[in-house]
Amino acid sequence: MAESSDDGDDGRLDVRLVPAVIVVWATALAGTTFLRESGAALTALLSAGAAALLLAGPLRRKAGGMRGKQAGRGRTLPVTLAVACLLGAAVALHCTVDAAKRESGPLAAAVSEGHPVVIQVRVAGIPAPVPAPGGSGEGRWMVQAELENLTAHGSKVSGTATLTVLGNDAWKDVRPGQSVRTTGIPKEPRPGEPDAATLSASTGPTQVGTAFDPKESAARARERFSQSAAELLEPDPAGLLPGMVVGDTSTLPASLKAAMETCGMTHLTAVSGSNCSLILAGFILLARSLRLSRPLAAIVAVVGLAAFVLLVGPDPSVLRASVMGSVGLVALTTGQRGKSLSFLCLATTALLLISPGLAVSFGFLLSVLATLGIVLLARRLTSWFPRWVPRWLAAGVSVPLSAQLACGPVIVLVQPQLSPYALAANVVAGIFVAPVTILGTLAVPVSALVPWLAPVLFFVAGNAAAAVAATARYFAGLPGSGLPWADGPVGVSAMVLLSALTLFGTWAVLHPTGVMVGVRGVHQRLVRRLKDWEVRNGARPGGPITFHRKRRSKRGRLESCKHPSGRNPQWLLPKIPGTRARPGPRALRRTASAGVTRRPPR
Repeated sequence: MAESSDDGDDGRLDVRLVPAVIVVWATALAGTTFLRESGAALTALLSAGAAALLLAGPLRRKAGGMRGKQAGRGRTLPVTLAVACLLGAAVALHCTVDAAKRESGPLAAAVSEGHPVVIQVRVAGIPAPVPAPGGSGEGRWMVQAELENLTAHGSKVSGTATLTVLGNDAWKDVRPGQSVRTTGIPKEPRPGEPDAATLSASTGPTQVGTAFDPKESAARARERFSQSAAELLEPDPAGLLPGMVVGDTSTLPASLKAAMETCGMTHLTAVSGSNCSLILAGFILLARSLRLSRPLAAIVAVVGLAAFVLLVGPDPSVLRASVMGSVGLVALTTGQRGKSLSFLCLATTALLLISPGLAVSFGFLLSVLATLGIVLLARRLTSWFPRWVPRWLAAGVSVPLSAQLACGPVIVLVQPQLSPYALAANVVAGIFVAPVTILGTLAVPVSALVPWLAPVLFFVAGNAAAAVAATARYFAGLPGSGLPWADGPVGVSAMVLLSALTLFGTWAVLHPTGVMVGVRGVHQRLVRRLKDWEVRNGARPGGPITFHRKRRSKRGRLESCKHPSGRNPQWLLPKIPGTRARPGPRALRRTASAGVTRRPPR
């Protein structure tokens, strides 16, 4: 069944916002990397381009006298490009303002001086380990923070800026929302990073104040959830369940982490768009089962998703995952690819306008590509399956396959490796992702409000997480589970070709009748072309074909273009100029046909 028939989609894609995404992304990428000092010029250039496009359209229509559809296209295209340029100018202006803040604030002055300062920051992210050089030495931890104030040369100055703090093991226990004080030397950030500085902390964090902060409360809830999982479950599910539910991978076994990397399942250990889609779908089903109207169900789903984002930590990656998860859910439920693509373009543009630094994030790029694959391919792949295949199974294969086909060329840039079993592993693990996400998320508030009910939820969600871990270990142990792949442009091009062949192979396997009809049609066309060629070259249809090299014709030269048919051909011998037409050897003669004897006239 065609996609358009069952979902009301006419098959057309609305690409009017695609130029805006391209221009905004390119501008954000340039404004945060190699054109950080030329943001004002970039803003002026894009603004001038938008003005020129808006003025060129009416002048062109007036001069050319376009009518009908041509006039409609003449009005739409310049306006579309002008809107893209205006949005790009807004992003360039944002990058310019951010650069001015980084260069003129108190933190920028401390970076230029290079002296130790006493700094007070508010933790904005979850601490992450940083491997020590050479794999030895004391472990280091990295955490995102927001500047509150700093003390340098005996004077205390307040300011607003974002920075990355690098410290010892004492920093692994800080929670988002805490205000801490430390001492260190601020340094220049790495190129492409949106932070104003990187602080190398020489002391551990000292908490300042005890004011209530929702982020800190959510961090405590995550810690309580991880501790309960460690007490009630085996090592594999105890480390995997917090990672799949709240993104906490601190207790994930190293061997299980390596197995999941080998078979392409690392996205399950982070809060991704699939988690947010499941949360949204769960709240929508709950609201509809209570007979709430669609607007109320949408409000309940949005509030539930906001609570989930607050629980796992409102990091940029989580906010991005929530937006992309919403787009993916809309694409899967409505089936209207045109509107879903417009929604994806709008969401991507809005995120880049809010945070231009996402343009240099591989995670953001993978999220956009995965959602794009779901929007363009998932419903169509599902419709390819025969009617006897359950729809849930077809969707369970189509969604990870479409996301993997879209993300494959970018993944090889980060990890040049081919995982032949990635699709099968993700399809099998996808059966258990929903109970882990929904029941695990439900266990977080239940463990605090109704402690006696929490073990039941942990038991069911833990067994599902154990099944995911067993799936990862099984497929990682198969021969050829991690094959080396070329890196760079060659690897990307090869992966694009492999993705296209995989898509065609999937269609061929699911449509054997169509393949046979296509092969038969090609064969008939080939036979027809050969017959036409025979007729044009004077060959007898069905007879042997002889290919001759064409030569320039010469007087008195006679050549055969095919094998004789077995009959005596009639040769026309022209009369020699200047002679009389009389019977004789020089007269015009005809040879006799096969089996007929003729006598010359007397």
